[in-house]
Amino acid sequence: MVTLDVHENMQRLADSGVVAVMRGADADTIIDVADALNEGGVTAYEITADNPDAMDLISEVSASFSDREAIVGAGTVLDAPTANAAIQSGAEFVVGPNFDEGVVETCNRYGTLVAPGIMTPTEAVNAFETGADLVKVFPASSLGPGHLKSMKGPLPQIPMMPTGGVGLDNAADYIEAGAVVVGAGGALMDDEAIANGDFDVITETAREFSQIIDDARQD
Repeated sequence: MVTLDVHENMQRLADSGVVAVMRGADADTIIDVADALNEGGVTAYEITADNPDAMDLISEVSASFSDREAIVGAGTVLDAPTANAAIQSGAEFVVGPNFDEGVVETCNRYGTLVAPGIMTPTEAVNAFETGADLVKVFPASSLGPGHLKSMKGPLPQIPMMPTGGVGLDNAADYIEAGAVVVGAGGALMDDEAIANGDFDVITETAREFSQIIDDARQD
């Protein structure tokens, strides 16, 4: 994929509504899973860097879509060297479970969208002032949609992406609380369906997520 403007990539994340966290992805099925998600309307894919094949998978998934069909990024990025490797492999956005200045600075240097992990208003402001484009509120399940809404009150200028425990039953709550996009892993990635090659299950869940997000945004 060709790297686009950071603001355009932010819009592409928002348009997807959901960032699919593809933790533990397998090279034999990742393209099928990405295709299934895409068919269901989820067009943002986060391949986590704790996978030993992550950089190869980022390159492979990026190459399988045209520039505007999907946006592919790296997750669980803890340090600047990993961020750099992901960017060189084609990652169009970088996500971390924590806030690391080196990761943000590296992404800024290469014009790559970056979302460090935060939980408190102080962390959110520090990350944003360092150059984060949005912040990953993680783990979202620990404090719920009310926590995000409370932070958005005094910090409306900081785009937020709750991740960790977001599912079909609460995705709308996070959108209504002010999330620009949500991250979902286990709620989207049905391991049994993937192992059985039943990718229609992935498509249907993605479609349900997309509809819930769309409905919440219209309320």
